[in-house]
Amino acid sequence: MEVHESQKLLFVCAQNKIRSLTAERLFANSQKYQVRSRGVAREARIRLNERDLGWADVVFVMEKEHKNRIVKKFGEAIAGKKIICLFIEDIYVYMQPALIDKLRSKLAPYVTVP
Repeated sequence: MEVHESQKLLFVCAQNKIRSLTAERLFANSQKYQVRSRGVAREARIRLNERDLGWADVVFVMEKEHKNRIVKKFGEAIAGKKIICLFIEDIYVYMQPALIDKLRSKLAPYVTVP
């Protein structure tokens, strides 16, 4: 699946402090995509809600567990949404070069990565 320009990308991890926030930052100056990041954990920096899912054209989650939590909590809100798991472990720090490299390689099949 290829994501088209001007689409709205939503990046989701647990706490919205490292992985999804780094992904959002990567696309901060993109002219091609609108981007947000959220977390599914109770203590997330910005918690995912139904409006975020309604806004997004494509949802990228970092782990399968994040997708499972979204499906369980927001079943109807995600009907017809593309949810893509990137399988990126929670072993990085914010904006770590290795995390940026991993995000670029995992996102390359779907979007034009800046």
